[in-house]
Amino acid sequence: MLVNKKIEFNQQVIDTFNETGKYAAERLINANGGKRLTDSIFDVVEDVDSSRQVSLSQIIDSVDNSGTAAQNRGLILAVVACVFCIVAFWYIVNQSMQQQRLIYILDASEKKVKEAAHIKEQFLANMSHEIRTPMNAMLGFTNILHRTNLDAAQKQYVENIQAAGEKLLAIVNDILDLSKIEAGMMRIEPAPFNIRGLLHSVETMFYEKAKQKQLHLNFVIEDGIPDILEGDAVRLTQVLVNLLGNAIKFTLSGEINVSVKPVALTDNKINIQFAIKDTGIGIAKEKQQTIFERFQQAEADTTRRYGGTGLGLSIAKQIIDLQNGTIKVNSEPGQGTEFIFELPYVISKETGEIARQDGTGTGRKKLLYKANLLIAEDNPMNQQLMKHLMHSWHFDFDMVSNGKEVIDAVQRKSYDIVLMDIQMPDMDGYTATGVLRNELHLNIPVVAMTAHAMAGEKEKCIRFGMNDYISKPINETDLYNLILRYIDFNSNKTGAKKNYSIIDLDYLHELAKGNKNFEMEMIRQFIVQVPAEIHSLKTAIDQKDFPAVTSIAHGLKSSVSFMGLALKLEPVLRQIEENASIHNDINRVQQNFEQLQQFCSEALSEARLLLA
Repeated sequence: MLVNKKIEFNQQVIDTFNETGKYAAERLINANGGKRLTDSIFDVVEDVDSSRQVSLSQIIDSVDNSGTAAQNRGLILAVVACVFCIVAFWYIVNQSMQQQRLIYILDASEKKVKEAAHIKEQFLANMSHEIRTPMNAMLGFTNILHRTNLDAAQKQYVENIQAAGEKLLAIVNDILDLSKIEAGMMRIEPAPFNIRGLLHSVETMFYEKAKQKQLHLNFVIEDGIPDILEGDAVRLTQVLVNLLGNAIKFTLSGEINVSVKPVALTDNKINIQFAIKDTGIGIAKEKQQTIFERFQQAEADTTRRYGGTGLGLSIAKQIIDLQNGTIKVNSEPGQGTEFIFELPYVISKETGEIARQDGTGTGRKKLLYKANLLIAEDNPMNQQLMKHLMHSWHFDFDMVSNGKEVIDAVQRKSYDIVLMDIQMPDMDGYTATGVLRNELHLNIPVVAMTAHAMAGEKEKCIRFGMNDYISKPINETDLYNLILRYIDFNSNKTGAKKNYSIIDLDYLHELAKGNKNFEMEMIRQFIVQVPAEIHSLKTAIDQKDFPAVTSIAHGLKSSVSFMGLALKLEPVLRQIEENASIHNDINRVQQNFEQLQQFCSEALSEARLLLA
């Protein structure tokens, strides 16, 4: 409003100047009307400015106060964040320290557990050695004494001693088997075996025991089961012996029936069910779920009345489980018990007679020449036993007492095999074998013969360079057959060499590099494979299938080469190939085949002598 008045006044001055002149305008200006308006305007502006300054100061004070509050809150938050970080860091460090302490405690605990397990294993190994060493002599001499002329009373005493020793050995074996299973060292080793021969051996083993208790022992094997199966015959025997032993032990009268039948059959696999049924004391229903546990028996007084450790069924079940089999029990107290187990097997393509692998046979193979052995044994009783066995088998041998004497002996004389005890004074068997292999570079077969029978002992022996392992107390037949397995029937000895005019094992020896197991396996494979290929070749010739004739004849070159027959048979096989593939002349092929068949027949006869 004042501004408008000021504008109007200025306009009035201008108008007055234009209308009346300069002097009129000056009088109007000098009247101070414009000055008063200007002063009024300045007063108003000053009042507005003062008011604005007050408001601005208030706003600045408010902003300052807000900034201070925000700064304080930020500081507080920073302090809180720092405190939180410190607490979190302390928590993490504390947790880490606790974890470290826990890891340390667990590590210490694990070390203690391992140490305890090692102490336990070492204790069992030492106990095994201490028990088996005298038992080896005791059972060995008992067997020898049993074969001498004894009167009835003496014979009964010897049989009682032998029975007691075998019972003690069974307990030791149960404990060792349990240790092997716990350590994961029990292995299933499949191989072809004659199941009817195995069952006959088991029946023979228990026949006298059943007869003594006036029990009828019956074995029934169905016709649908093939003669030759592939599986672990030793473990099957162990399970059967365990279950049959229990059946006889807990049956006072009546009979024991063993039935074997196929339950599932495919192209090359078969599941076989074994049932062992007795008329014994039976097992209560509530106890049937626990009898397969360790140290468990059906009744509290079973051990006192019948003996045993309660390990047999547990071991049998775990052996069956390892073979992907099953086992169950049906029983009624006073009505008898039936154990039924089922195992899978492969139907073997191998034909011919398979040697029994249960270790119960009494027949022994014959050597083609006189073997020369070195025996390392420090126990005087065991030395005496080994001397008797070697003399009875007509082996030439030298006896030494420690590993140093072994090293000296092999440098003076050549031996076919070394039977090496492990725990000997001055130098043990492991060290001696290491010297033989690494320093003297000898490939002579070394068989560990020791009372150490803990889990992993065989693997340890082989790792140290030994070829095989047999535990004490030694089974005479097993030892004899083991010696024969490692003796080189085709060494440079004249007596052995002259028996073979067709085959030549020089190439096989070169491949084997002293591995007798490999040589024997290749010979077995030759005996099985070549007749099968000859039969296939004859079938192809009869059917005039020339491509098949050519293919089979070509494959035979490789099969016969391992027995040193390549040079002798290569011309005949080449003629068969040419006459079949080029000329299609069946008559010449048949003539060549007759020559090949006659030659292979003679070679197979010689090869079989190596395994006789």
